[in-house]
Amino acid sequence: MPDFSHIAHRLRLVQGDITQVPAEAIVNAANRTLLGGGGVDGAIHRAAGRGLYAECLELGGCEPGDAKLTSGHNLQAKHIIHTVGPIWSGGRADEDAILASCYRQSLRLARDQGVRTLAFPSISTGAYRFPLDRAARVAVREILTFLETSALPETVTLVCFDPGTLAAYQRALESLRG
Repeated sequence: MPDFSHIAHRLRLVQGDITQVPAEAIVNAANRTLLGGGGVDGAIHRAAGRGLYAECLELGGCEPGDAKLTSGHNLQAKHIIHTVGPIWSGGRADEDAILASCYRQSLRLARDQGVRTLAFPSISTGAYRFPLDRAARVAVREILTFLETSALPETVTLVCFDPGTLAAYQRALESLRG
């Protein structure tokens, strides 16, 4: 197992509302249409305002595991990175690989835009029913692996909606910290 202890300080875990986190870019756990929905997706669309819907309409959707960039509109964040996580099917549909790709593609977009601070929600663990502890391990591993070879983003924050989600990400980070 790689030793991530020297970069673990670049990954922060907080409980809160991703629409209120001070970051240059936030990640939206979107659906394939990118046109809003429930959970994090709905909250981001409501907070960003109608301009986000119009911009997303022009993008033509997004495939699971991929990511697309928009302006932050009415949010504090300059950018929103929309990624579509996998719907849990018992682990038989390459869900781990698709979820890992969500994090990698989002991090690449952030790096390519020069984003110094990036915030992620817990992708696919709500309505898409991806098991929380498993998703947390995938997320933390992919973020730390990316940060190992990239100076940007300088800091990544995982924004957890509730105490149970935060605890799952804390366990995942501790297990990989070294």
